[in-house]
Amino acid sequence: MNPAPGGSSYLRESPEGVVLTLKVIPRSSVNALAGVQADALKLKVTAPPVDSAANAEVVRFLAEILDVPRGTVQLLRGATSRHKQVRIVGLSGPQILQRLNPLLESH
Repeated sequence: MNPAPGGSSYLRESPEGVVLTLKVIPRSSVNALAGVQADALKLKVTAPPVDSAANAEVVRFLAEILDVPRGTVQLLRGATSRHKQVRIVGLSGPQILQRLNPLLESH
């Protein structure tokens, strides 16, 4: 995997798609990007971490903000952890950064 252009430590490009490293905060008051912490994109979701509800909300929310179908967002690692990796298929690293950066600039 190759680091993303622009030095975003939470994003890596691979032949299969773009991998995002996330730190998820479940049971938040709103679904939102909450900045970058260490090497992870911090993501708040309203769903509780029960019965994969938070994982499903992570996939749904990322698909919404990246404007891609839900099926192109795949959970790779971290099904039972706050630290997760997801793969986005169909967008390049620069395209993902272009869609995420305006949402991150307010943090």
